Amino acid sequence: MSRRSELLEFAVLGLLHESPMHGYELRKRLNAALGVFRALSYGTLYPCLRGLLESGLISEASTAQPAATAGSRRARIVYELTADGKEQFQELLKEAGPTAWEDDTFDVHLAFFARTEAEVRLRILEGRRSRLEERLDTIRASSAKNRERFDTYTAALERHGLDSAEREVRWLNELITAERNIPSATPSTTTSTPTPNK
Repeated sequence: MSRRSELLEFAVLGLLHESPMHGYELRKRLNAALGVFRALSYGTLYPCLRGLLESGLISEASTAQPAATAGSRRARIVYELTADGKEQFQELLKEAGPTAWEDDTFDVHLAFFARTEAEVRLRILEGRRSRLEERLDTIRASSAKNRERFDTYTAALERHGLDSAEREVRWLNELITAERNIPSATPSTTTSTPTPNK
């Protein structure tokens, strides 16, 4: 299974952990809230749902749509987590290695931080900050080496990348400080999350 497929399964399990949903709602939430899935098609979502059904991680139930919205009372399938699905989601929440802080995965993990243990949240945030600091070093070294060879647009693009990474590092520093100030007796307490100035 590809990393993107694994990430999609994690996101679907996380959203269904909040409440049962039908396919349209799931796709809408994935598109709106989780940037990496903005272009997600039903052709990608439904095979994922089939796989989760076959694995016993989710179940489905049919509900009739109101006549006012459907014309006929066509059944709509609603998906919900099984006990195994909840257990699998909790296991996935514990993952805090490099795959949790890459560009295409960090936002999805962040979206479920309210259900993630404080120690894991902190490791992911620190890993993300470390990755961005490495990127900043690379950009600065490249800029110093190639400044005279860059045209106006390439230089502007590089400046934009530098500014974006610096802003995210500042935001991560705020989150890390907030995490360290959360009392250890409440590891999963939902906290107000600063918004990055992007």
